[in-house]
Amino acid sequence: MDRTTRPLVIAAAFSGSLVIGLLLMLWGMGGLRNVAAPAAIGGPFQLVDQSGHTVTDKSLQGHPSLIFFGFTHCPDVCPTSLFEMSEVLRAMGKDADRVNAYFISVDPERDTEQAMKDYLSSFDPHLKGLTGSPDQIAKVISAYRVYARKVPLKDGDYTMDHTALVYLMDRDGKFVSPFNLKRTPQEAAADLKHYL
Repeated sequence: MDRTTRPLVIAAAFSGSLVIGLLLMLWGMGGLRNVAAPAAIGGPFQLVDQSGHTVTDKSLQGHPSLIFFGFTHCPDVCPTSLFEMSEVLRAMGKDADRVNAYFISVDPERDTEQAMKDYLSSFDPHLKGLTGSPDQIAKVISAYRVYARKVPLKDGDYTMDHTALVYLMDRDGKFVSPFNLKRTPQEAAADLKHYL
């Protein structure tokens, strides 16, 4: 890249990030709610948790829900997000019993009920790990507009590239917004309590 194009590339990158930031801010403030159509996120699903109990979209009714999509072989984003969710649930105190917290697998091939149970033993006990058949997982991924793709590795193994948002759903199971974990657990817990 020569000296004349470098400033243009930097300016374009800055402008692009500024536009994205402004759109996210407007959406977060409610200015783009009609455009973003929150109702378009979510829908019917049927999965099982790490104890073998069936969990469906009807299970979201009556409590706010935090939903994170990931996989047990995830090296960094998933354990970090689940740790942060655990900290928020811990900060909720007894009110954590009134919140649904789900970790939905995007890797049903490896994430069996037992794998989910073992993996989640390191996090808050309120977290339920949901898995199912490839078809069931594909359905919930589609309903929540999640991006998930298998990425082959050189050693013959694979990893998963996926959306790393925490979805906040209200007491009616309707999508509210992405839930911000990048603040103190106490601030996030106070925010979540508004939806109880």
